[in-house]
Amino acid sequence: MKTRIIMILMLLAGMTLQARQPGIKVRFLGTGAADWNGVDERGEHRRCSSILVDGEVLVDLTAESLEMIPEGCNPKVIFYTHSHNDHFDPEAALKTGVERVYVGATWFERARSRFHDASASLGLPMPQIIPLDTQECVSEHGLFFTALPANHATSDLHEQALIYLIEKEGVRVLYATDTGGLMADATQGIGIDAHKNPGRPIHGFIMEATMGMDGDEDFRIFAHSSVNTVLRTVHVLQKTGRYTPAEGQAAYLTHMARTLHGTQAELDATLPEPLKAAYDGLEVIFTK
Repeated sequence: MKTRIIMILMLLAGMTLQARQPGIKVRFLGTGAADWNGVDERGEHRRCSSILVDGEVLVDLTAESLEMIPEGCNPKVIFYTHSHNDHFDPEAALKTGVERVYVGATWFERARSRFHDASASLGLPMPQIIPLDTQECVSEHGLFFTALPANHATSDLHEQALIYLIEKEGVRVLYATDTGGLMADATQGIGIDAHKNPGRPIHGFIMEATMGMDGDEDFRIFAHSSVNTVLRTVHVLQKTGRYTPAEGQAAYLTHMARTLHGTQAELDATLPEPLKAAYDGLEVIFTK
């Protein structure tokens, strides 16, 4: 009897420790680039790239990704990376009941105008629109989001696209889309640049791979990344102790172009470790 009680107490202690283990839960609502338009001839489907963090905060959102938000989940906050239509859709955001919207300060007025028009058209409440400078950090629902510069351009020459460092209880996850590699200013803001030794490592890595393994010679390389770009980045960060994932944790690819990638099964079979292609609906918990 005494042995049984001890075993039960040990089990309960283990369950408590597991429940308290810090982590950041990411649900991929979409993992495709702008050239996707529903199910393709292969039977594959990737919605526009977007994530839901801890069931509370969205990063980017389009209309087709609304169906990927779990039932009963009502995120009230959204962070945008930039103004391209495959990432920025005010109408879709308003339909979630969003209350706070974060956008880059360089296109704040344009974003507020778009939301104002969408609010009037749909008859839905206007959310608070909040400008973000690069290197600025804000807290939402126990998560810290740091806005960092991306290597990406829009038709507005003054707009600075963003990527985000997401942190909670010591766990640090980088979400980098759209960007052609990681800019020096961004790596400095994260704490993983060459001037920090070893700096502050990240534990989760999500990066766009618009182009496939042979994509380095595609014209999109000036504003996007390829599988090889991501692979080299991950290897360098691992070798220098700047990326220290939990054992068995993959580095995830997103924003994959329909015309430049194989099927999910083909990607699963051919991507070199530690890379893994995310897919719509995938949920990952990043820990240290």
